[in-house]
Amino acid sequence: MIKQPLKIVGLCIPFCFLLLIACNQSNVMKDQVQPPVAKVVPKELSIHGHTRVDNYFWLNQREDAEVINYLKAENAYTDKVMEHTKEFQEKLFGEIKGRIKEDDNSVPYKLDDYYYYYRYEKGKEYPIYCRKQGSLDQEEEIILNVNELAKEHKFFATRGLSVSKNHKLLAYAADTKGRRIYTIYFKNLETGEMLPEQIPDVTSNIEWANDNKTLFYTKQDLQTLRWDKVYKHSLGTDPKEDKLVYEEKDVTFSAYVEKSKSNKYIFIETSSTLSAETWYLDADKPNNSLQCINPREEKHEYSVIHVEDKFYILTNDQATNFRLMETPISATTKSNWKEVIPHDENVLLRYIDEYQHYLIIAERKNGLSEIRIFPLNGEKSSYVDFGEQVYMASIGYNPDYASHTFRYNYQSMTTPNSTIDFNIKTQEKTIQKEQEVLGEFDKNEYFTERLFATASDGTQIPISIVYKKSLKKDGNAPCLLYAYGSYGSSMEPYFSSSRLTLLNRGFVYAIAHIRGGSEMGRKWYEDGKMLKKKNTFTDFIACGEHLIAEKYTTSEHLYAMGGSAGGLLMGAVANMKPGLFNGIVAQVPFVDVITTMLDESIPLTTSEYDEWGNPNDKEYYEYILSYSPYDNVEKKAYPHMLITTGLHDSQVQYWEPAKWVAKLRAYKTDNNRLLLHTNMDAGHGGASGRYQRYKELAEEFAFIFDLENISQ
Repeated sequence: MIKQPLKIVGLCIPFCFLLLIACNQSNVMKDQVQPPVAKVVPKELSIHGHTRVDNYFWLNQREDAEVINYLKAENAYTDKVMEHTKEFQEKLFGEIKGRIKEDDNSVPYKLDDYYYYYRYEKGKEYPIYCRKQGSLDQEEEIILNVNELAKEHKFFATRGLSVSKNHKLLAYAADTKGRRIYTIYFKNLETGEMLPEQIPDVTSNIEWANDNKTLFYTKQDLQTLRWDKVYKHSLGTDPKEDKLVYEEKDVTFSAYVEKSKSNKYIFIETSSTLSAETWYLDADKPNNSLQCINPREEKHEYSVIHVEDKFYILTNDQATNFRLMETPISATTKSNWKEVIPHDENVLLRYIDEYQHYLIIAERKNGLSEIRIFPLNGEKSSYVDFGEQVYMASIGYNPDYASHTFRYNYQSMTTPNSTIDFNIKTQEKTIQKEQEVLGEFDKNEYFTERLFATASDGTQIPISIVYKKSLKKDGNAPCLLYAYGSYGSSMEPYFSSSRLTLLNRGFVYAIAHIRGGSEMGRKWYEDGKMLKKKNTFTDFIACGEHLIAEKYTTSEHLYAMGGSAGGLLMGAVANMKPGLFNGIVAQVPFVDVITTMLDESIPLTTSEYDEWGNPNDKEYYEYILSYSPYDNVEKKAYPHMLITTGLHDSQVQYWEPAKWVAKLRAYKTDNNRLLLHTNMDAGHGGASGRYQRYKELAEEFAFIFDLENISQ
């Protein structure tokens, strides 16, 4: 959305493993084609008087031709094993794509005299950003057609589109590799011409000052990719001369620039996992010096918004689930803060959207989202009524600071997403758009409910579940169990049209709201990180066992899926309870935890210490080592596994899943499928474009369907 001034084996003989013998299409891997065998180059890694031997460490050389050839050999092996499903994959891709309205558009938002929106054209992969002046009946102005920009690139992503305060200039960031290293471009919206200056090797985080010529942007360390510097650029000058505004020297912190909705202030927010600090300056005076709201303190997290003559501060100071404070702009340090909303051990304050007369507060209670309307004139606050037991609600985008209407999004596992405007004065709800699902879809044919599994320590773990009402609960249904469980990120019970591909073939789909997320409050997160991280894994296992006990499925038909830190979850449970699952899909999995967390040159490592612990400390080293998936591979049977990665992944480096697969091949005692697919042209998020990502999803679904003997 446009915004105003949004994580080693050598080369086997190439392809000699591709024996041209017909594949047996049974669930057990009887294919005569042989997988690549990575060479063993032992490397000793020692710390705390303990030595690990990594046989596949050499795979961490992205530019090495031998490494690239090995990844290609793995891809060729995956293609050969899955060859008999290729036609089915195309059908699945067409089915998923066929539910999507191709000529679609976003709900416009009004900013000053303009209505901004984006739309898609049939057959096109990328959005077209547009606006209309005065009213929606006026002539459309295309401000950026990403399809044109992406023509010569295998991967293309635009982020951070930002229009100047006078609506005459557009700044945007583009990435052509998927490594999340961007170049900033400028466009004159009056003439349609691109400005000559470009700012390379930056993040997508950009904000305009109110003078319509100064742009604040964030740069990253190009090796670690930590966002560490904020610069300002003046249009018409050489970007090489841009001035450094802020530098974050603490390697556990990252910096970010953001503009207040009031357009009055530029904020520079810097944070680690457990601490934060905010600086500000007047957006009308971009050359002013920064001022600090409150100096950083250990384990003190806070964020700031501006309304009129006050800053409002969401803080965890003496408040596990956060509380809301206010302070005059003239005296911002903590000693001057006054409590507005007290701490509630049962309610997590997640996010606040500010308006001139109201605060709109995203809360979480009993594992569900709530939206609270908090008038600033002293009137009693109220809540939006959603009318369902299992749902997802989030605050939408409305940049109009003076508005009496706020926008929110609502969906459930059976109800497509709706964008709704809520008039605070009249209490009137206006549905601006409901996601259109093409084809034969009737939400009344599906049922969603919430279950609770009992964890090993007695904790009740919520599970959101959806299936067709015609399902027979006799234990024979296939089930896909999904989870994430890290960084305090909550997995919401959201709607997915692509998920219908599973449900319509008799699958149960379940989301495990395991500890490590924040579904049940901040303590839920604290109890699933650091020296309590194993709770995340045992919770997921408990959820799988509960689904079997309640006769939704059996271990012969239970599948698990997770990505990134959720891929770590997949690796951990594969080691801990492999017999629970028939198959596992691990997307861009973070599995070589110890080695990565000991290497400060790897992107994101230093900022992760408060999430996983610093293994330079022996206590954390021993604990992480006890669950790190790569280090705990054993000689035993594993489930069928499909593992995906991207060569240019900036979040989880490709060599983690590659090494994991190589080690699993050497250790596992079963004949089950073990497949690695590396996208050679993408990063952490997979393929760019609107539809190409669904080809990857179709492959994942086909992998699972094939294990269920489903071929149509």
